[in-house]
Amino acid sequence: MLRIGTGSGWWGDRISPAAQVAEKGDLDYLCFETMAEATVSTAQVRRRRDPDFGGYDTYLEDRFDAVLPHCIRRGTKIVTNQGWVNPLGAARAIRARLDAHGAHDWKVAAVIGAEVTDRIGRLAGPILETGASIDTIEGDIVSAEAYFGAEPIVAALAAGADVVVTGRVADPALFLAPMMHTFGWTRADTARLGQGAGIGHLLECGAQVTGGYFVDPGYKDVPEPWNLGFPVAEVEADGAAVLTKVAGTGGVIDRRTVLEQMFYEVHDPARYITPDVVVDFTGASIEPIGLDRVRVSGITGSPRTDTLKVSIGAQEGFIGEDMFFYAGPGALDKARLAERILRERFAVVDLKAADLRFDFLGVNAIHGAATPEPAAEPYEVGVRVAARCATRAEAAKIGREVDGMAVSGLGSTGKRVPYADRVREVIGIWSTLIDREAVAPDIVFVDSE
Repeated sequence: MLRIGTGSGWWGDRISPAAQVAEKGDLDYLCFETMAEATVSTAQVRRRRDPDFGGYDTYLEDRFDAVLPHCIRRGTKIVTNQGWVNPLGAARAIRARLDAHGAHDWKVAAVIGAEVTDRIGRLAGPILETGASIDTIEGDIVSAEAYFGAEPIVAALAAGADVVVTGRVADPALFLAPMMHTFGWTRADTARLGQGAGIGHLLECGAQVTGGYFVDPGYKDVPEPWNLGFPVAEVEADGAAVLTKVAGTGGVIDRRTVLEQMFYEVHDPARYITPDVVVDFTGASIEPIGLDRVRVSGITGSPRTDTLKVSIGAQEGFIGEDMFFYAGPGALDKARLAERILRERFAVVDLKAADLRFDFLGVNAIHGAATPEPAAEPYEVGVRVAARCATRAEAAKIGREVDGMAVSGLGSTGKRVPYADRVREVIGIWSTLIDREAVAPDIVFVDSE
């Protein structure tokens, strides 16, 4: 049996549960998943404006310092996609942390080669979201990375790596790779790969399968939601697994939490496409076998596709954004008049915006025009103003006009002191497919200096 634990479900995840599962989870592998499309977009923007940015997870050192004492003692290997847009740089940072903890004999490998920015124009099919040709955004492309699967991670483990750090890989692949390496599965073992990738999908979002993003007060209550434990999978040789968590942690693992995570971000449960296998969840058996212990089996798979998905970051202008507030009687009427004032002012200053929106926080900020009229006068309203513009100068007009509301607006306007981030560059995320043979991963080991 193989014990795999989750160390994070996204970039901003808490670090203390990772240390907890590393210390008490009796793990063979600890896997960190911190790379989402939005994360990559943020990293690309920061790399463009900050030459000192490493290009990898900004919490990488903190995470490794928290778990390494336990992983070194137990011999727990680590697989992570904290490399973001610079996995080799991340590997060097991990090497430094290992050396600082005295683990000079541990081997660190970086999986590189996913970036195809300079070739995407001739490799790509149509844009998946729109069906348009890649030519329509080619001049705005900042980066393009293919989603690798588990195989390069397996190769790194087979070569002796104790820590494997990647850039863009499919999330379930981080967890599938230790299974493939340990049990000797090959790409022909589609049923086992499907089961293993399915378990990886259940683990990839961390506490979402132990009660996080599940809690709904009075409907779906869980114990100690402030102390959620990260999940552990006890994986059998055929890929079936028992999901559990460290004793004494908060949250819950039961049929409901497993089902909700199983269908999280899955468009077609019969054809969940990953780089390694097409997963079929429709025959899954979810069997509670004890307190916070659920056995998952019956997931299967079919052969992988001939293509790989590519995530493309493209320049899409700038967003200007600011907020101000009203409280007390008449707050909503003041907010509506403030919107009218600003719309007139934007006409005066000739704001050129592709999109302009006003949100009244607490009134219509989430559902917009579909929001019913409030049953009672709200006591306070926050007004958010945002516009997407082609240039930074145009986007800056939002903050400048909102500043004017401080003394040229309505009575009792609550205005924040201006701050530097009222304009931000936008890197849009698009997708396409390329022939999987057009891109080849490479494995680089980083030695102690």
